Amino acid sequence: MRIATAHTYDTAIANLQERQQKLSISQQQLTSGKRVNVASDDPTAAARAERALASMARHEANQRTLDASRNVMNIASGALGNATDLLQTARETLVAAGNGSYSDGERKALAMKLSDIRNQLLSVANRSDGGGGYVFGGQGSSSPPFVDGAGGVVYQGQGGETLASTDEHLNLSVDGDQIWLKGKTGNGVFNTAPAGNTITSTPNTGTAWITSGSVASPTQVPYPAATQPGPTYTVAFHVTGATTTYDILEDGNPISSGQTYNTGKEIGIPGKGMSVAITGAPADGDSFAITEAQNNLNIFNSLDSTIAALKSTNQPAGAVMQAVNSGMTQIDAAMRSIQGAQSAVGEQLNRMDGIETRIADLKLAAQTEKSNAEDLDMVAAISGFQNQQTGYQAALQSYASVQKLSLFQYING
Repeated sequence: MRIATAHTYDTAIANLQERQQKLSISQQQLTSGKRVNVASDDPTAAARAERALASMARHEANQRTLDASRNVMNIASGALGNATDLLQTARETLVAAGNGSYSDGERKALAMKLSDIRNQLLSVANRSDGGGGYVFGGQGSSSPPFVDGAGGVVYQGQGGETLASTDEHLNLSVDGDQIWLKGKTGNGVFNTAPAGNTITSTPNTGTAWITSGSVASPTQVPYPAATQPGPTYTVAFHVTGATTTYDILEDGNPISSGQTYNTGKEIGIPGKGMSVAITGAPADGDSFAITEAQNNLNIFNSLDSTIAALKSTNQPAGAVMQAVNSGMTQIDAAMRSIQGAQSAVGEQLNRMDGIETRIADLKLAAQTEKSNAEDLDMVAAISGFQNQQTGYQAALQSYASVQKLSLFQYING
C-alpha cells in the first residue's frame, strides 16, 4: 500500500492539534481547580452541581431568615426582662404604700412613681425591632401598636404573630395583645373583690379587705366552668353587737351560714377547693365576691386603677389596704403573663440553635455534592497533565524528524 508524504504530514498535524487541545483543557482544569467548567464538559455532573448550588442558595436564605428571627426574639427577651424588673419595682412600691402610717401625700408620691413605671412599661411594649417594625406588633404594625388614650391603653395592631416563610416556625414578631392586654386575672384561677354592702347598696363601709386567695384542692375547683359565666361565690357578713358572722353563697344560694369570723383567718369555700383570707373589721352587710379568672388583664389599665386609688384622699384604712392588695394581685398576674411569654421566647431561641445546626449540615451536604460533581482530583490531574505534556513534546520531536525524511533532502544531503 502506498502512503503519500502529504497524508503522513496531515495525520501528524491532526494528532498534534488533538494533543494540544487536550493539553489546553487539562491546563484550564488545573487553573480553575474544576473538572467541569462548562456544561458540555460533563452534562450530568453540571446538572448535579447546579442542583446543589440551588440548594445552597435556599439554605443561605433560610439562615438569613433565622438570623432575622433570632434578632427579634433577642429584643423581645430583653424587653420582657425589662418589663419584669419594672413590675417588680411597682410591686415593691405598692408594699410601701400599704404602710398604715403613710399620709395621703406620701401615698400620692408613690402613685407618681407608679405612674412613671407605667409609662416606662408602655415604652417597652412599643419597642422597635430595628427594621421599621415593632417587636410586639403582632401580624404587623407600621406605627406603635399600643396607644395611650382617654380610656386607657388600647392595642391598634393585628393580634397574632408574623411568621417567616420557611419550613420552620420562625417568628418575626410577638403577639403583644395576648401578653400585655389579655393576661389571666386574679390568682390565675379566680378573682376576689369587694362586692358592696347588701343593706345600704353602697360600697363596703367597714375596714375589711380580701386577699387574692389560694387553691387548696385543684380537683374541686369549679373553674373553668362548663358554662359561662361560672358561678359567683359571695362571703356576706352580719354584725350583731360584738359578734361578727358570715354566710357563703353560690349564685345567691347559701351553702354555709352563721360561721364565726376571725380576722385574717382562712375562709374555705365548702367543697370547692378554694380559700380566701379577709382581714379587718367588716360592717354589717359588707360582702366580698369570688368569680372565675378571665383572660382580659390589661396591665396598663390595672396600674391606672391602682394609681387612682392611691391618689384618693381621706380613704379608710380598709379601702387603702384593699387597693394595695388588689394592685399587688394584678401585678403578680401581669408578671405571670410576662414570664410565660419570656419562657416561650427563650424556648424559641433554644430551638433556633437546633435549626441553625440543621441548616449548616444541609448546606455542607450541598457543598459536598457540588464539589463531588465538578471539582478536580488535583493529584490525578497533575499526573495526567505531565503525561500529556511529555506526549506532546514527543509528538513534536517525531514530527520534526519525519519532516527531514524526503527524497529531495536525501539528494541534497
